[in-house]
Amino acid sequence: MTMTRERHVPVLLNQSLEFLALRAGGTYVDCTLGLGGHSAAILSRIGPAGRLIAFDRDGEAMALATARLEAICSGLGAEAPALTLINEPFGSIEGHVEAGSIDGVLADFGVSSLQLDEAARGFSFQADGPLDMRMDQRRGITAEQVVNQMDERELANLLYEYGDERRSRRFARAIVRARPVTTTGQLSRIIAGAGPAIHTLPIHPATRTFQALRIYVNRELEEIRALMDAAPRVLKPTGRLVAISFHSLEDRIVKDALREGARSGTWRLLTKKPATADEDETRLNPRSRSAKLRAAEKAAD
Repeated sequence: MTMTRERHVPVLLNQSLEFLALRAGGTYVDCTLGLGGHSAAILSRIGPAGRLIAFDRDGEAMALATARLEAICSGLGAEAPALTLINEPFGSIEGHVEAGSIDGVLADFGVSSLQLDEAARGFSFQADGPLDMRMDQRRGITAEQVVNQMDERELANLLYEYGDERRSRRFARAIVRARPVTTTGQLSRIIAGAGPAIHTLPIHPATRTFQALRIYVNRELEEIRALMDAAPRVLKPTGRLVAISFHSLEDRIVKDALREGARSGTWRLLTKKPATADEDETRLNPRSRSAKLRAAEKAAD
């Protein structure tokens, strides 16, 4: 296990637990297991009559988190809650849990530190690796297929829609001219050559292109919409939903769904404005700087 994994810190952990309002004997769902940080905290608080159901479509993350959580349960002995791990996308939640059976749902969207840290997964432009980007490596198209097979106009639209990349046409043209593109390093160099960093944006010029491809390959926004649609049906009355987003596309889906649900009487909003990390957390965990947490409670019958 790498040092990065050993130091893995779940984002907005204290706020997540506060808004979930965990109770002994409750049944909770962690939609985005990752390396198990949030799940570990939930397991230690819900007691032997409790149950945790955790989803992750990433097989490598699931294997690592399973070992961690099973060790925690073993240490708790007779006090351990029931644990169910599901290696599927969280958008399929209704196919795995009973309607009205869940006390709380937690979702920490976006790419995990495990995926970013391993060059072979193809998520990061900071280390050269194959252009994969699939969270679930059992199925789906790869980023390499997208950049080499999509026509220039479609590719430009993708970069603009999912990456908010204003230079999308220029970047798409450069990618098409450079085909075949097979590695993250090659793609990063193509983007950097087509459009140097903008001084007002403190990010690498390829950041938004990589984000856009990752979102598209993994159908991330569709998964979030499916979860937001299903959440009121799987939660018990007064059950709670906590969602952590890392960019505006994710946050807008959550915000709009909760506001519409509040207007219709489905949700009671717990966060008028999103909760964010304090200075201590952002210093210890830079990834938390962009995190926004929104929470709501399902209306009582």
